[in-house]
Amino acid sequence: MWKRLSLLWMLVKGDAKRLWFAVRHPGAPGWLKLGTVLILVYLVSPFDLVPETIPFFGVIDDLVLLPAAIRWMLNRLPPEMRADVDRRAGIGTDDATVVGR
Repeated sequence: MWKRLSLLWMLVKGDAKRLWFAVRHPGAPGWLKLGTVLILVYLVSPFDLVPETIPFFGVIDDLVLLPAAIRWMLNRLPPEMRADVDRRAGIGTDDATVVGR
């Protein structure tokens, strides 16, 4: 499990940092906090959409679904909040590669 977490962390490090600042933002919507909790529950849950016992495909669902869910939630933030979160996370406007900007 630790190997999976370290690989996942390398892939979503920037988005996870932005999500952390977004959840801690004073104007964070309730759906963002709930979605973050659900992502964490799915990450540590022994139940996956594709079981870990299936080689290769068991890890792919985590490597695809979790970053996609984080990115999806970050893209739905209000523009003012998104700019503040990017600034606090140390991401410049040319560094942020958010789909839909």
